[in-house]
Amino acid sequence: MSESGRAASRTAVLVCQGRAAANGRVATERFADPVATELLRVAERTAVDEVRANTPPKGWRERTAYESVRACADVVVPRTVAIDEALRARMTGQFVVLGAGLDTRAWRLPGLAQTDVWEVDHPASQQDKRARLADAAPALRAPDAGSRLAAELPAVARSVRFTPVDLAVDDLGAALDAAGHDPSSPTTWLWEGVVPYLTRDQVRTTVAALAARTAPGSTLVVNYQAPSAKAAAGRLLTRVLGSSITSGEPWRSLWKPERMAALLAEYGLRVVSDDDLLALAHTLGGPARVRASLRSSRVAVANRA
Repeated sequence: MSESGRAASRTAVLVCQGRAAANGRVATERFADPVATELLRVAERTAVDEVRANTPPKGWRERTAYESVRACADVVVPRTVAIDEALRARMTGQFVVLGAGLDTRAWRLPGLAQTDVWEVDHPASQQDKRARLADAAPALRAPDAGSRLAAELPAVARSVRFTPVDLAVDDLGAALDAAGHDPSSPTTWLWEGVVPYLTRDQVRTTVAALAARTAPGSTLVVNYQAPSAKAAAGRLLTRVLGSSITSGEPWRSLWKPERMAALLAEYGLRVVSDDDLLALAHTLGGPARVRASLRSSRVAVANRA
């Protein structure tokens, strides 16, 4: 629990578990996340190991955790592939990850070697991630003492600047100014897995703030959820069954592609692609069990001319 009284995101942990469960097992030519497992606590790895071994547990709560991780893996593999491929084609010297959670790109994408990364997230989630990075770091010993030196898992990016921001209430621009982001230089923005948890007004406020710092030549890659009766029913059923993973983190806004494109255009960002994840999932050879979630989950790419 952070000083603000809010706990770190449990959804971020689930997404990390999904990536860890899929690493080396699904779409190996296009998907890999060897860092994800390193960020998980021992207890969080149990369901991951069970999914990787395809050995569902017998207990009801244990089986619920298993199915949550398995379903999450089905979604995050095509989502990660779509985003990573968009980023590789459009990376600049500045990369801002909004609502970073337990994102691992600064630690696994070699294309970021000449890029400065700003990880923006709620202070509670950021504090939790930095503790996990410290736990995952190789043991470093002071030459004149037996104590362990303070360290975090080394990144492959040129730099990583942790920028605590609550997108629901804080000034994103002021926080990035303080963290050294240059609004006059092109920026690659990533907004993954966050939009549904914000209200429409909060989404608009965030778009306005990032657009004000988006120079020509910049790109926004945004993942959002379109309306889907089947996906909504699935989330409701999960809450009714008592899943502790996503309780307390409800979806607050869903967007049709044309509404998202109109919002971004209003702030000078032109959508050049917007695709659902179902077709991509089929090309990756995954089981695509969660068809409703894959069809309603979208990744859009928008440019500032």
